[in-house]
Amino acid sequence: MITVHHLNNSRSQRVLWLLEELELPYEIKFYERNKETMLAPPELFKVHPLGKSPVITDGDRTIAESGAIVDYIVSTYGAGRLIPAEGTPERLRYTYWLHYAEGSAMPPLLMKLVFGVLPERAPWFVKPIVKGISDTANKSFIDPQLKLHTGYWESELEKTEWFAGNAFTAADIQMSFPLEAANSRADIATALPKVDAFLARIHARQAYRRALEKGGPYAYA
Repeated sequence: MITVHHLNNSRSQRVLWLLEELELPYEIKFYERNKETMLAPPELFKVHPLGKSPVITDGDRTIAESGAIVDYIVSTYGAGRLIPAEGTPERLRYTYWLHYAEGSAMPPLLMKLVFGVLPERAPWFVKPIVKGISDTANKSFIDPQLKLHTGYWESELEKTEWFAGNAFTAADIQMSFPLEAANSRADIATALPKVDAFLARIHARQAYRRALEKGGPYAYA
């Protein structure tokens, strides 16, 4: 049976959602972030050398990285569900969004988070300098990048209801976290109706709601 090593307020919520969509049996092992650093606890290093979440174990297999986990679960247990047919344009789009979510969408969001907390954690005597650097980085690079990406999401969702086409797939589960995180930090959905509609659709799904009940508090829902 699959065990999800689940960290609160993390990408591992997507893994629970995927398993609920496929109606697969699984177990959850819960981990809590350090309240000061917000980092994962050292216990996760016993599961995977990087000590990160998400990570799953399935028998003697340990799989980390969201995209790899989604690919493993869908290909091993999906029986053709939540993935477009081979050789179709939708399959190509599916593969693209599955990797784009972490490879392109998350870096500017992570930078936004890091540069946002740096001034708060800097020693008092350098706070003004750190804040100035943070403000400059946000204004000159991070915010323009986020605007570029969020506009891209909106334009793609204008073409089809879901990211890979007109059918819901695991790529939408993978893309949920960047969109939820961006909306949580910048309230992007108010200016992007297609993104807003996408978030409303996923939040209304029964499997999504079951995953929230089992996974516990999740700040981005």
